Amino acid sequence: MESSSILPLSNLSIFCQKPHGTTFGALPFSFKQLKTTSNITLTNCQKMHVSGFGEASPETKAAKNLHNFFTYVAVRIVIAQLADTTPEAHKDLLEFVDRHSLNDGDKFCAALMRESPNHKKLAMRILEVRSAYCNRDFEWDNLERLAKKMADEANTKIMRDYVLETSHVDNEK
Repeated sequence: MESSSILPLSNLSIFCQKPHGTTFGALPFSFKQLKTTSNITLTNCQKMHVSGFGEASPETKAAKNLHNFFTYVAVRIVIAQLADTTPEAHKDLLEFVDRHSLNDGDKFCAALMRESPNHKKLAMRILEVRSAYCNRDFEWDNLERLAKKMADEANTKIMRDYVLETSHVDNEK
């Protein structure tokens, strides 16, 4: 009888630290260019270097996406509130949402604010709700827990599926 086990990625040590004495020849080209213009001190740190994000760190990109998502949530909250209290404003906001993308929350709010005086009030309400949701209602601890859990579970599933596909173990006794 054969058995196998799959370890979560967090238990594997495949992500190595930068070795001491790293030369600039081993670093990406942008670091070579920096060497000629200034002195650089490389430190040995425990975090992974993430290249390819240009002007922003992955955390900055994630924060921007969350910011836009908070706008989306705020718009949905305001639409739901207006449905029961102010049918005309509800209709106006729904029509505006149909004509404008919510991909960039700040652009959406700026355009809404400039549409008309009534739309300006809606924009101000959305900004208030967005801030309140972000600061008081969003469960930041739950986000971290869920993101880590989803990554670990997805990694384990992918590895398990791969092992099952590539192993040729007879299931007969």
